[in-house]
Amino acid sequence: MIQAIDRAAKVLSSLQGARHLGITELAAALELPPSTVHGIVKSLQQHGLVAKERGSNRYMLGPALLKLSNVYLDTLDVRARAMRWTRELSRRTGLAVRLGAELFDEVIVIHHNRRPDGSQQMLETGLTIPAHASAMGKILLAYDGDYASEVLSKPLRSLTGDTVTDAAKLSLGLAQIATRGLATEEDEAVLGESSVAAPVSDASGNVIAAVAVVLPTSEWPPEDPVLNDLRETARNISRELGAMNWPPPAPSGAATELAED
Repeated sequence: MIQAIDRAAKVLSSLQGARHLGITELAAALELPPSTVHGIVKSLQQHGLVAKERGSNRYMLGPALLKLSNVYLDTLDVRARAMRWTRELSRRTGLAVRLGAELFDEVIVIHHNRRPDGSQQMLETGLTIPAHASAMGKILLAYDGDYASEVLSKPLRSLTGDTVTDAAKLSLGLAQIATRGLATEEDEAVLGESSVAAPVSDASGNVIAAVAVVLPTSEWPPEDPVLNDLRETARNISRELGAMNWPPPAPSGAATELAED
């Protein structure tokens, strides 16, 4: 590992989530001398990866990251092949639709369709959600034992009073999720918002993404036609990617072994 790149990456990671931090705060978080952190931050600033908050000595993520993230999203085959299907799912259900993929211990929304009701809504493409607090994340955890072991071995952050942070409780539900082919979350990431997700697999049968519909918790649980449309969308996207069968088979014993550990 190249130390300078590792430190720069840690600075960027410390500033994620709309954090605005000063050099002293960053130095404390990274356990590095302030002079070292100052040099790293200034170098990142020169490339637009970090920006200085106007009128203060605090720093935030810079605009160049947005350009890089858009380039990354445009290279994802699953996103390109899913867009027409997620648009149709949103039209048929009247709900917002997310397409998510694994990003460390989070899920990144690689495509988002707003509710087609004309209301003012934030575009969520590029948003990240902790995997344990997301229906999409639970799908990815359920179908990948190694990913589940990595995520659930660390302390789990609580986003709301309903976020499940007990790793043993979460892992017990993963086998059921993989068997059913659906995962849900109620108010776990955002109060008043719930979602249900289904797996997207590729030609090798690996689950590489998850598609979800998002609805107000006041309208929970979703009706059967919504679940059927969600399943059909996940199946169609998977077929576009070359998957021969859907839903993908549940991994043998992975979730059970994790729960026993």
